[in-house]
Amino acid sequence: MGLGRRRSEKRTGDHADGSADARPADAVREEPTPPGDAPSGDSPAAPEARTATDAPRPRPATVSALWADGVGRAGTRSVQVLAILALVAVAVFAVTRLTLVVIPVLIALVLAAAISPLVSLLRRKGVPSFLATVVALLALVVVLGVVVWLVVAAVVNQWPELRDQAIEGFDELQAYVEGLPFQITEEQIASVRDSLVGLLQSDAVGAGALAGASQTVDFVAGFFIMVVVLFFFLKDGPAIWEFLLRPFEGARYARGQRIGESTVRTLGGYVRGTAIVAAVDAVAIGIGLAIVGVPLVVPLSVLVFLLAFIPLVGATLAGVLCALVALVAVGPVEALIVVAIVIAVNQLEGDLLQPVVMGRTLRLHPLVILVALTAGTVLAGLTGAVLAVPVAASIWRAIQVWDGPDLPARFARQKRHESVEAEHASP
Repeated sequence: MGLGRRRSEKRTGDHADGSADARPADAVREEPTPPGDAPSGDSPAAPEARTATDAPRPRPATVSALWADGVGRAGTRSVQVLAILALVAVAVFAVTRLTLVVIPVLIALVLAAAISPLVSLLRRKGVPSFLATVVALLALVVVLGVVVWLVVAAVVNQWPELRDQAIEGFDELQAYVEGLPFQITEEQIASVRDSLVGLLQSDAVGAGALAGASQTVDFVAGFFIMVVVLFFFLKDGPAIWEFLLRPFEGARYARGQRIGESTVRTLGGYVRGTAIVAAVDAVAIGIGLAIVGVPLVVPLSVLVFLLAFIPLVGATLAGVLCALVALVAVGPVEALIVVAIVIAVNQLEGDLLQPVVMGRTLRLHPLVILVALTAGTVLAGLTGAVLAVPVAASIWRAIQVWDGPDLPARFARQKRHESVEAEHASP
């Protein structure tokens, strides 16, 4: 047995030519290299050639590579902008179709922000939350009811007198126009006079009011929705906002808290400040109209108050309407006096009263205000014109506290001062 083992080891370790192999046995069983891949023994560059052959070849351009250049990035941004515009269009379409709900809710939000300090004051005095809300709501309804009653009573009582004064005033205006340097034919004046007299002496105004009776149901329904939503906003406003913030945590929750507080402060400050300015304008212009002898002083004063909530154009519209009433009721000289009174009051408001009362509540450029007014008027008429500016101011204020109490969102931060400071700091 020992002899056979030694012969076997010898056959395994020795070649046929008698030379000894020091490599292990598994190396002997290694498969030979194919003839085509065998490197030349005298060519030292063979390993390098194989390395160059094994190098990865350039891959063809894929679809993702097409979006990596400038044109691709521009296309990506274009698709994103189109998606955002589509989302905005859908939202605007939904709002225009749900005006019976959206408009009352927005009005309730604005009014709640305006009279919430009264509710908070009553609560601090020990009045229960429900009772404080009811008292504030009833006070608002009483004020609005008194104003509407005064306007309606004044129009009903003074309409016959206004009609007669308007006819006489138009006769005086006709005599004044005939003396102008440019020619206006008597037929044109008579045609306009007959039309005006026919309108004032007919029931066209009452018929027009009755023709709009189909919208009364919508108005009543919207008013009811507004009152109910206003009640809950006054009573449970903070709790409602806290419920809406439940899905958020950490920094997002803090951001939601800042946005809610800033929105309420902006809306409340805007409405209260505008109401104070509008009340002063209405009282001053009303006194001037009464001195001049213009009829319908109370309705015109209320109209001045309401139009003051439309920035930029509200005061102009109020002045034009007052001047027109004075022109047809008492004469052209009195109309010029009314125009002077309106201009003086508006100048006093813009230079003194509004900066003191409003402060920095409305931090919007006049161009932004004009665009907001136009958009609001197109979407919701006169109500949209009244609500557009405070809503735009609230959105801008929310952007100003997006990243902190005094830290706007990144896209809304001022970059010019930072770049100038960086240039001065660089050697």
